[in-house]
Amino acid sequence: MIEVPAQPFAYRFDPARTALVVIDMQRDFLEPGGFGETLGNDLAPVVEIVPTVAALIATFRDKGWPILHTRESHAPDLSDCPPAKLARGLPSLRIGDMGPMGRILVRGEPGAAIVEACAPAPGEFVVDKPGKGMFYATAVGDILRERGVTHLVFAGVTTEVCVQTSMREANDRGYECLLIEDATASYFPAFKAATLEMIRAQGAIVGWTTPLAAFRSAIA
Repeated sequence: MIEVPAQPFAYRFDPARTALVVIDMQRDFLEPGGFGETLGNDLAPVVEIVPTVAALIATFRDKGWPILHTRESHAPDLSDCPPAKLARGLPSLRIGDMGPMGRILVRGEPGAAIVEACAPAPGEFVVDKPGKGMFYATAVGDILRERGVTHLVFAGVTTEVCVQTSMREANDRGYECLLIEDATASYFPAFKAATLEMIRAQGAIVGWTTPLAAFRSAIA
């Protein structure tokens, strides 16, 4: 077992049963002209974490530990996108509409792709999810069970939406979850800060948090 200094107390994990989950590091959320910016969001906080996420991915690759990437995206006919979700966004630009990087959050479109710095390598798992959480209507549960994974390390965007939802889903299924603090971000820094507090409150009610430096030092 490896012990990582974390909040609210040390996080212990077995490398043979641990996987990295990288949530939605997609062009539509991170790049100028994408869906995130079109909604009026400041991209600076999410862009800032890209090098840290890339470094975390490289750390897992160097160890040969499994990595799972998610993409929030929908079928071209939007059959897996509920009406309530379709209604979100700006009246002039919603999921499925044509944007600067193709149809917004539609599988196979340029904007739905993961940014180059964090792009999946051969052999890594890539899961397209129609919801905020990574387990809903996906094969994530099967992928993790088949490999005997019990512990998950999380990174990605946005902290308070898809990352937190996925962590809560994982917690409900019995996974022990660690969020790398500087490898996750929100368009709203206050939302990230509040989410970190919620995750580790009441004795790690959802999971643990720690910076990348502490994680890398523990596994060195």
